[in-house]
Amino acid sequence: MSISLSSLILLPIWISMAQIQQGGPDEKEKTTALKDLLSRIDLDELMKKDEPPLDFPDTLEGFEYAFNEKGQLRHIKTGEPFVFNYREDLHRWNQKRYEALGEIITKYVYELLEKDCNLKKISIPVDATESEPKSFIFMSEDALTNPQKLMVLIHGSGVVRAGQWARRLIINEDLDSGTQIPFIKRAMDEGYGVIVLNPNENYIEVEKPKIPVQSSSDSSDEPAEKRERKDKVSKETKKRRDFYEKYRNPQREKEMMQLYIRENGSPEEHAVYVWDHFIAQSAAEKVFFVAHSYGGLAFVELMIQREADVKSKVTAVALTDSVHNVWHQEAGKTIREWMRENCCNWVSSSEPLDTSVESMLPDCPRVSAALLIPLDQFSSFLELSSASIKYIQ
Repeated sequence: MSISLSSLILLPIWISMAQIQQGGPDEKEKTTALKDLLSRIDLDELMKKDEPPLDFPDTLEGFEYAFNEKGQLRHIKTGEPFVFNYREDLHRWNQKRYEALGEIITKYVYELLEKDCNLKKISIPVDATESEPKSFIFMSEDALTNPQKLMVLIHGSGVVRAGQWARRLIINEDLDSGTQIPFIKRAMDEGYGVIVLNPNENYIEVEKPKIPVQSSSDSSDEPAEKRERKDKVSKETKKRRDFYEKYRNPQREKEMMQLYIRENGSPEEHAVYVWDHFIAQSAAEKVFFVAHSYGGLAFVELMIQREADVKSKVTAVALTDSVHNVWHQEAGKTIREWMRENCCNWVSSSEPLDTSVESMLPDCPRVSAALLIPLDQFSSFLELSSASIKYIQ
């Protein structure tokens, strides 16, 4: 059995605590002092010393995983599904590994959108300069020219990006369960143009610039000899501090800062931006939305800001476990009335598919998705795909 570094450090303290507690009342002061020492030990930082390096592959092959013919993620050698607890008792390291794999999955789905679905990647803002932060959406070749119908897909909040419903499903179930690809292919087969929004891509991360420390000698009128002594002490202090910091936090991650994307700094802003620059310019006589979870909230916000335009172009909206709230979002009476006539929200329920479900809000009808668990955890998304596309036709 292996013993971690943190356990070795804390073991003598725990033993001392036990010995003192067995003593009389005179030992109270020692107990208090040891408790104070324990309270100042950062256990999270100690645990980091037991971690392997946070250095992960940047390809599926590097992780030794691949998607099989059924779209399931499997280990190349063993054929087993993805294992989260790859290293026992190292939750932080396992989580970082999972996140690294998730980033690769995101890029893989982008490739599928372009290669399998024949969608085009469109950069936004449309007038972005070379140096400013940018995002993108995906569109079918006929998204803006299809004279009949256009489908717009909006995913929920979190780590998911364009083309995904739930990362967890992609990794643990299959691509059909966790991506929007079945929706996109079905829609294109039915003659729709398609636009895939990317509402969570709101900023880029860059490393924080290091602020140079001004030497005390720069603005001092002290004698040169005294300045040299102070600078020497300062350098030695910094050296000791840097050594301690390296020991305390050997895997210190870079400090990052966020640079927000112009007019796309939130899912709500993104929905309005894509409406103004793409959807509103499309030739389609009928526009349909499929919006999941926070995507439903973003759609309601779009309605609030562009009510007349949305009403003139949008024919129907299929929501899935939408988290919108017409009261909190202060949606007016005319919007609520329009939603009752033109929207339907499939929600988690034990009732058969499409059974009416009572709603506390005076907006759109709610019907059963025939599920007891949240949408981001189930694997029969194709049923909902058929139901919602049938509804908006």
